[in-house]
Amino acid sequence: MLPPPGRPLRDAPTGRRNSSGLSRDVEILDLLSGPEAAHQDGLRVLQIAEALGRDKATISRALATLADAGLVDRDADRLTYRLGSRLYALAARTSEASMVQRARPILRQIAATTRETTHLCVLRGGNVLTLASELSSHVVGTTSWAGTTTAAWRTPSGRVLISDWDRASVETWYKMHGHDAALVHPQESPAPGAFSLLTEPMLDQVVVQDLETLHSELGRIRRRGFATSEAELEAGVVAASAPVRDATGAVVAALNVSAPKARLGTRLEDLGIYVTRCAAALSTELGAPPRRVAD
Repeated sequence: MLPPPGRPLRDAPTGRRNSSGLSRDVEILDLLSGPEAAHQDGLRVLQIAEALGRDKATISRALATLADAGLVDRDADRLTYRLGSRLYALAARTSEASMVQRARPILRQIAATTRETTHLCVLRGGNVLTLASELSSHVVGTTSWAGTTTAAWRTPSGRVLISDWDRASVETWYKMHGHDAALVHPQESPAPGAFSLLTEPMLDQVVVQDLETLHSELGRIRRRGFATSEAELEAGVVAASAPVRDATGAVVAALNVSAPKARLGTRLEDLGIYVTRCAAALSTELGAPPRRVAD
């Protein structure tokens, strides 16, 4: 029943509640994402206050709150503020969730076509994190690595994920992570019949032994468009990985197929080419510019 004439509807909105503070915080974040902040690697409190036409003390308090939340970072030496690491982490999680959703049909297609286990992987510092897996339909096959991290230098996916870095960035990364443990976050006990993880790979199967061999392998990945390995992390298992790119053309993930060497060991190059085509299809889904894929 409608209220009597002249009486307002119950709970009629009189304006957005508690929105002014959030809106003003967003204005600060927008400013810190702009070209001036990028050029100067951050802005001072006074610069932000003048740009937004607001009181310096108010801006200072807002920045302190945002810094406590990790949404902005403060440079104590230069007294400047820039977008915070937590903001980038949240954005990465959002984009990765979307990427997993888009990748699912392609992962299922690869698993159905090859009848082998396939994975979508991303880089976490010096480790590879598997975001999603589709299992092989064979009775004997490799297992899901979803949620597991492994040292990037030990896997073809890890080497693919840094294959578009410049030489200096690779060297800095290798100094920090070149000796990371092989298995960082192991799963529960493997299922009966699963392949065993190698604490240390056989020397003749190691692709990367030092910084120079890493540079050599990255160059090979760039030329071929994919990476391969044989029994490097799991005994009797071969794998092929290819890069997934975003709208900027940067490598943001890797598609990987792993299988028993007895089934695919002689067709590893063909598998690499196929995975590269699938990775290119996923890259297109993510808005990446077209790139030439091997015939």
